This record gives sequence, C-alpha cells and structure tokens, in this order.
Amino acid sequence: MTKNEREQIIALIQQEVVPAIGCTEPIAVALAVAKATETLGTTPEQIDVLLSGNMLKNAMGVGIPGTGMVGLPIAIALGALVGKSEYLLEVLKDTTPEAVEQGKQYIQEQRIHIGQKKDTEEKLYIEITVKNGKNNATVIISHEHTHFSFIAKNGKTLLDQSQVCATANNKNTVELSLRKIYDFATTAPYKEISFILEAAKLNSKAAELGMSKGCGHALGKTILHQPKKKFFGQHSLYAKILSATSSACDARMAGEIIPVMSNSGSGNQGIAATMPVVVYAQERRKSKDKLVRALIMSHLTVIYIKQSFGRLSPLCGCVVAATGSACGLTYLMDGNYEQIAFAVKNMIANITGMICDGAKASCSLKVATGVSTAILSSMLALENKSVSSIEGIIENDVDQCIRNMNAIGTKGMSKTDELVLDIMTHKK
Repeated sequence: MTKNEREQIIALIQQEVVPAIGCTEPIAVALAVAKATETLGTTPEQIDVLLSGNMLKNAMGVGIPGTGMVGLPIAIALGALVGKSEYLLEVLKDTTPEAVEQGKQYIQEQRIHIGQKKDTEEKLYIEITVKNGKNNATVIISHEHTHFSFIAKNGKTLLDQSQVCATANNKNTVELSLRKIYDFATTAPYKEISFILEAAKLNSKAAELGMSKGCGHALGKTILHQPKKKFFGQHSLYAKILSATSSACDARMAGEIIPVMSNSGSGNQGIAATMPVVVYAQERRKSKDKLVRALIMSHLTVIYIKQSFGRLSPLCGCVVAATGSACGLTYLMDGNYEQIAFAVKNMIANITGMICDGAKASCSLKVATGVSTAILSSMLALENKSVSSIEGIIENDVDQCIRNMNAIGTKGMSKTDELVLDIMTHKK
C-alpha cells in the first residue's frame, strides 16, 4: 500500500470518527437552528422546522443532553438559545439548567413548529426557518449531519450547494474492500493510527457513566449484575462485553452530557465498533498495538459498509457497527484474513434486516443483540466455519455479501421504513 493511499484512508477515518454529544439526529437539528439563529443575528421569535422522514424518526424519542427531556422541541429551543454552530455535533455543550428553563418557556410559548418535508428523496434533510419581526433566515443541512447546503437571510442567498450530489460532498472518497481494510490495519505504522485510542477513551467513559448511574433502561447494569436470575457466569467476558457496550448506549440515549466517539454520523455505531474490542483487549491483556489495529479494522469496516448505505437507512446501524466489531474481535483472537471474512459472512447471514425504528433508550437492546451476534460470528469463524454461498444472501465474495446487505437495507426495506414512520407518528 502506497503512502498516499494510506494517508487517504487515515483522513477518511478522521473525517468519519468524530466526537458527538447526544444523538446525532436531534443534535444536527439543533446545529441547523444555531446556524440559522446566528445568520438572523438575534434570538428568533418563531422557528419552523421541516425534516425528512428518517430524520423525524430518529429524533422523536431520544434524550437530549443536560435537559432530562426527550425529543426535538427542547433541542430546537436550546439550539436557538445557547447553540454554537462552530461546535458542530457538540453544539449544545454550553447548556445550563438556566438555559433549559428558558427552553421550556420557549416551547410553552408555542414558538416552534415541526413538520415533515414531503417533497425530498434525501434521507437526511433538515430545513430551518427562523423569524424575528420582518427579518428571517433559512438554513438547510443535507446529506451529512454537519453539511450546510443552503443558507439565506431575508431572501438573499448566502450559500447554495443544494444541487451538489452527496458523493461530491464527501471530503474524502476512498475505494475500500475488506482485504484493503485488513492490509491497512495490519501494516500501517502505529504512530499514524494510534489516534483511534481516543475512541476507546471517550466511549469507555460513557460506559462507566451508564453503568454507575443506571441510565435509560439500565441494560448494561442489568447484564453485569443480573439481580434476579444468573444467566451468565459472574465474571463472564461475554457479559462484560455486552454490559460495557450497552452501558455506553444507555448513557447516550438517556441524554447524558458526555461525548462519545461516533462513526459515520452515529454515536451508537461508534460505541458498538469500539467497546467490544476494548473490553476484550483489556480482559485478555492484548498489547496497545494490537488494540489500535483491531479498533482501526472495526471502525474502517463500519465506514466501508456505510459508504453505500448513506447516513440514515431503514436497516439498524447497530448491525453494521457490530459487523465491524466482529472483525476487530476476530483479529484480537489471532484470526487471519480468511477468518475475518468468515465472521463478516456469519454476521450478514444472521441479523441483516433488523429495522431502525428511531433513536431511543431501547437502542441499547439492539446494540447488545448486534454485539452478541458479533461474538458468536467470531467464535464460528475461528473454527473456520462460515455460512456458505448456497445459503440465503451469502456469496463466496465477502464484498459482494456486503453489497447484498446494502441492497436489502436500502432498496428492499424502503417500504418498511415508510410503515415504521407511519406507525410511530400515529400512535394512540
């Protein structure tokens, strides 16, 4: 692998693996509101919000950091009151109890109006219009959670990239394959890739917080302590991996003010790609070099799969992220490339098709399911056992298997996505 190609892959990882506070969908909406407010130049009297169906789905039921509240209205209010667009996905990190009270008042005054943008095919689309007196400003985020595609004030366009396609917006396009990921992760100089340890640091802190506070559904805490029935061994590595990963998700989905290292626009994907690898490496006392390479393999596999999916899809991102962690775990257990490919095939054969029904506290259950499957897939792979090409959607070529999963998650599940949103928005 050439130095230039290596540098491109490193830049891609650094672009896609970034810190975020709170669920990325409502936080992206808050970011757009903050930018619109800054463009307006004053606190808006009214905020009109139009979102694509997928954005609406993923922002309805998740905790907003530092508020003790769930859903979009408080995220929107705080975006206008204390949000700073320069913080990007940490836009609400200056939130205070006083700001939350102001935000509640803002909501009570019915200044916020939220609707679905019907005439867009974009999965990730946020349109904000803010008004104060005769002045108004409009901001659109599309394609990516932090990509401003349109900005205008009082009818004057300040930025317009609305016709630029999503692929052209990518700062870094690298042709990946599972083999290339393996070669990069196992041969890149340690100093060039050791930055990935920040993911281990941030997401481990989130796991510790989720465990100590019993956030959300407290799945991570329940798995480890098993208060009623003892399903796992007291010191089971399996339980520790599931517990740590779920605990970090518990904390994030409950709205704790703590940054996590996201992957491809999702904090849960970043958590699921990180924590199984970190816990296994710690418990089995693997070297820091081995840990770094396993994390790179895990995160880069997630990036590779998400390149075709896009930021949002009907398929649960935990499936994608757990596929990455299956690769990292297999590598930590001294698996070779062929066995890592087996692990990917086993994952795709097992949990492809898990629906995404929005970001919420129970995402920790899906994360635990994905990680559990990753462990099983790795165990089978290390015994040189793989779901074969005569079974279901699996083919001999592992990269074609990934393309098959992507096709199911995008084309095949589009009607499912519409039905899920319809159910969520018409509950009695």
